[in-house]
Amino acid sequence: MPTKRAAPLRVAVLASGRGSNLQAVIDAIEAGRVEATIVAVISNKKDALALERARKHGLPDVFVDPKPFAGRPDSRVAYDHALLDVLRRHDVELVLLAGYMKIITAVLIDAYANRMMNIHPSLLPSFPGLDVQKKAIDWGCKLAGCTVHFVTEGVDEGPIILQAAVPVLDGDTPDTLAARILEQEHRIYPRAVELFAEGRLRVEGRRVFIDGGKPVGDAILCPF
Repeated sequence: MPTKRAAPLRVAVLASGRGSNLQAVIDAIEAGRVEATIVAVISNKKDALALERARKHGLPDVFVDPKPFAGRPDSRVAYDHALLDVLRRHDVELVLLAGYMKIITAVLIDAYANRMMNIHPSLLPSFPGLDVQKKAIDWGCKLAGCTVHFVTEGVDEGPIILQAAVPVLDGDTPDTLAARILEQEHRIYPRAVELFAEGRLRVEGRRVFIDGGKPVGDAILCPF
């Protein structure tokens, strides 16, 4: 059963671009579906639309400039230490990656083990990495979709929390398939945050169990 929190879950979102999944989480929180508060939206891009979205909703927006770390042999690690300082200053409990285009190092992964989520536009473990919609079409997949998973050091390899599937249509292009998948991303990412906030996610090895069972709607298959 869901656990009643003493205070809303403190969430930070890392984003590099438009932040549409950030917006989905904001909307779910503002609608009262998720007992959480976004305490920081952080970007490595000064002009990221995600930061503008944060300001529009009165959320703290933080630009962490990667330039001072460029050229250093430990640039990624040093940058993540700077991010970790920001997360700790905001007492963050859960970190969400939402189109964050930097590789996360062990600095953050260890600090937020099983407390950092990512959403990927494929049905993992199929097609990690980039250009996944094109790969799904090229391979003749009948189904594609998206996956919310906990972040580990392996790229797109963390324990799977939720997935949603969509049909791959004969006339699909990577863009049309991506748009169909994105609709499902906007459904399952806030749902994963909701389950975390309720204390219902339990990780055992590579598997994530949802205490109390999976309510209808946690596995979504769009009709043909």
